[in-house]
Amino acid sequence: MEAQIIGMRGDAGFDEIISHFTSLGGECVLLDPDMVCGKCHAMSAFIHAERAFAEGTNRSKTIMSETILYCAWERQIGRAMAKMKPKEGRNEYVAVLIGIGDPKLDLIGMERDDSLADATEEKAEKLGLKDGFLPYEDQAMENVACVELLKA
Repeated sequence: MEAQIIGMRGDAGFDEIISHFTSLGGECVLLDPDMVCGKCHAMSAFIHAERAFAEGTNRSKTIMSETILYCAWERQIGRAMAKMKPKEGRNEYVAVLIGIGDPKLDLIGMERDDSLADATEEKAEKLGLKDGFLPYEDQAMENVACVELLKA
């Protein structure tokens, strides 16, 4: 499956955004921008989720929830969803778009802002990333990979 990671902001609500992307023939995972430490963090989570389904090691029923599990570095879906869910009223999202070319954000009044996915020191601190030798985004991807160990 083809996926892309985008940041976006605007007044469309969670359900409206999901419906929009579904109407475009794809699927979408909306994440809290404060919990995404770089586009590679989210993309790595999607790739690991895709592999888990291909190998039959997935813990959840959909590629979307499996992606959230990996992105959150959690073993339990409920905890992962609570950690990664966008905050009410903030109107900023990082989206993992699956099977969608042009997101056509203008149709729902959203504006693309990929900086929402950037790895920052503030995000790293919230996520507990502390290794002084690796960039924050690399640390996030390492944690995604470690979910395999939690699932064993």
